[in-house]
Amino acid sequence: MYVRNLSQALAQLGHTVEVVSGPPHLDLDPAVRLHEIPCLDLYRPDDPFRIPTLRELSSPINLVEWMSTSTMGFPEPFTFGLRAYRFLRRRFANYDVIHDNQSLSYGLLAMQRHVPTIATVHHPITVDREVAIRSERWWWKKLKWMRWYSFLGMQKRVTRRLPRLITVSECARQDIGREFRVPLEHLKVVPNGINTGDFFPMPHVERSRDRILVTNSADTPLKGLPHLLDAVAELRRRRRVKLIVVGTPKEDGVVLRRVRELSLGDEVEFTGHITHAEFVRQYAQAAVAVVPSVYEGFGLPAGEAMACGVPVVSTTGGALPEVVGEAGILVPPADPRALAAAISHVLDHPDQAKEMSQRGLERVRTLFTWRRAAEQTVAVYREAIHGHS
Repeated sequence: MYVRNLSQALAQLGHTVEVVSGPPHLDLDPAVRLHEIPCLDLYRPDDPFRIPTLRELSSPINLVEWMSTSTMGFPEPFTFGLRAYRFLRRRFANYDVIHDNQSLSYGLLAMQRHVPTIATVHHPITVDREVAIRSERWWWKKLKWMRWYSFLGMQKRVTRRLPRLITVSECARQDIGREFRVPLEHLKVVPNGINTGDFFPMPHVERSRDRILVTNSADTPLKGLPHLLDAVAELRRRRRVKLIVVGTPKEDGVVLRRVRELSLGDEVEFTGHITHAEFVRQYAQAAVAVVPSVYEGFGLPAGEAMACGVPVVSTTGGALPEVVGEAGILVPPADPRALAAAISHVLDHPDQAKEMSQRGLERVRTLFTWRRAAEQTVAVYREAIHGHS
């Protein structure tokens, strides 16, 4: 989403933009040229963790990728950077600047010797690692997470050697500076935009009373969905509610297990995969959108809900207060009772909910446009070009 929207906005400003990407396929604006780099694609849904052919493994990069994946690592940031460098090394003269979207691979350090190079770091992945490890009871599962996040050592070393970095919030800037030991003057804050052509109010669609929407079905502990399920169980004691969860949970994951433990089968509905048009309609039908994340480097779900004119209840995890501001109700992260109380307040006060919706819509249109993000990004590009030696 970040690459698609930013590249489109840069092209609309008159810049020539090319994107180098691995899978999955990116649907980009026609003005943006896409170069897709082949890789083993060991995480593709139709054939996950497949065994590569001997011919594929004759490539040293492929061999490293397969061996690391086979030992519970996540090598794609590292191997993508090597493949991107190999693709670009005969094309460096074509570009004024290279912009990485948080692969933070050693390949970037080779690139920056030839072309001014910057990177966007959305938030420090050390936060994801710490929350994932804390969520596990068994030491061997903790070790699995430590192995999965072993790419973080590389990312820390690379960020310290890039003179200019972009991040998407002041909270993320402070956290990256602390976690990665990066001087704060190297980090420029450029907030994400919200595509108001994709997310918009539908006033002709009637909102359903007591209908709650959350847009992340992931089992990732950082997203905090189990805390919202606990809040729904609390709300059920006093009123009828329906929680709509956009997406499909893992069959053996913590989310479905928590639904069963709380006997929430009648109160929780998972949409499965839906079209974007249906996604926006789900926003239009909701009485309130909830962002229960423990931490967000920016908080796109909150911004998208606000762009659709939906009142928002959000935690204060990470940068969410910077996005929501005075346009929603903020509660501490991992606090089901506070979530339940805030949701109940919105449902019980429709006039206030309407005011929140309007404030959120105005906030997005004023502060979070992709054109504004592109203009600020170009300013960082110019600094990088001017400072490159």
